Amino acid sequence: MASVAGSCHMADHDYLFWPIAKLIEAYRKHEVSPVEVTQSALERIAAIDDQLHSYVSVTPDIALEQARFAERLYQSGGDVPPLLGVPVSVKDLFDVRGAVTTLGSNLYGSEPAAVDSEPVALLRAAGAVFTGKTNTAEFGQSATTDNLLGPACANPWDPTRTPGGSSGGAAASVGAGLASAALGSDGGGSIRIPAAMCGLFGLKPTFAELPADEAFKAMSHFVCAGPITRTVDDARQLLEVQLRRDLTRGDQHGRRRIAWSPAPEGHPVDVGVREVTTAAVTVLANMGHEVQEVALPLEGWMTAFGAPVLYDEWRYRRHLLKSADDLTFYARRAIEGGGRITETDLASAGLMHEEIRRRVAGMFSDYDFIITPTMACLPFPLGQRPSVIDGVKVDSLWGPFPFAAPFNVSGSPAASVPVGLSEGLPVGLQIVARYHGEGQLLDFCEELEAALPSTVETMKRRWGHAVLNN
Repeated sequence: MASVAGSCHMADHDYLFWPIAKLIEAYRKHEVSPVEVTQSALERIAAIDDQLHSYVSVTPDIALEQARFAERLYQSGGDVPPLLGVPVSVKDLFDVRGAVTTLGSNLYGSEPAAVDSEPVALLRAAGAVFTGKTNTAEFGQSATTDNLLGPACANPWDPTRTPGGSSGGAAASVGAGLASAALGSDGGGSIRIPAAMCGLFGLKPTFAELPADEAFKAMSHFVCAGPITRTVDDARQLLEVQLRRDLTRGDQHGRRRIAWSPAPEGHPVDVGVREVTTAAVTVLANMGHEVQEVALPLEGWMTAFGAPVLYDEWRYRRHLLKSADDLTFYARRAIEGGGRITETDLASAGLMHEEIRRRVAGMFSDYDFIITPTMACLPFPLGQRPSVIDGVKVDSLWGPFPFAAPFNVSGSPAASVPVGLSEGLPVGLQIVARYHGEGQLLDFCEELEAALPSTVETMKRRWGHAVLNN
């Protein structure tokens, strides 16, 4: 990393804040080279990331080899893969061939991976450049990004606050312009939560459309890989590669029927979050969409979710308890809790899982989209999960994050869209679609994105020329 930090030739170029389509067009026209952009990314990481700790490891040799290959392909003038030369960070729950995988744990990461995880292999085949492995909660078992590897990952909007988790490093890397896009995973909100907290777009596909990994087992009934990006179109381009199907924007949108739940299951929501999300839904209504406030049929989702998640930790990682001092308290607690799960618990969870799937799927007979806040509160200070939200005492585990995991249980595709600021911090709106409705979900999110002010320029002003100031 130090070898590229000294040159710092980024000057006035904001390559890492460009939309992917603009970057690829510039490559095609030979206005900028993949090597130049990759060097800029590595310089920015070296100069900035000690403030954010978004990366666990940086992979300059891998990235520059991929960038040089991309440059040769562009110079050849022939057909090129769809993400050729685009810098993408990879959550450190995925294997990248030739790089170590820590899983956010002191107990892993001794040897480089021999093969790519499947979502990584798809990105590699599409020509992406891998800048490094991003910070994650240990085994993905927390909605904040802190572990024993080093300092907690910080939020690019305010580095004293959390970016969320467990894909917090992925989101921070994109937010601060340390990658064009990121690969994350979402088993209980781990893409949507950090996307919301960092003012980004994040999407979890329909369950089993894009499995997170066969090599690393966690939340196996609920988890998907997916993108975290600055714009909906950037996510569309990654998802087309990852889902292996066309997601071209449709020509006709029309009036949509929206089930709006401002506080699902009666959970308290901070006044700022409530105001910003309500204003965004009002924008949708003013655009002609039919908005109806509803109570969502989500009761019992914790029963469906908790037992199989904990049991996965027990059956795949109970051997680590002999090294308990090297585990975070939350990872140790999850593994130990899994040892108390019974067959009866798992059977009850399975029945409730199917019930939640049936209930939520049934809502799409009457509605095109379900909408909720993504978070119950604003990004909070590192290490200080709120115990009270809007004057109401909340659960320390789920209090800030009660709205994402129910849709892992339902298996529905779900996205978080940045819809504004409160107290200078980003707020996300969660939009949920019917099974396999990723194309319609992207179209609708893009329609809303176009109707709201972008936060990209705010982050570019903060981080865009940070290299020059070092």
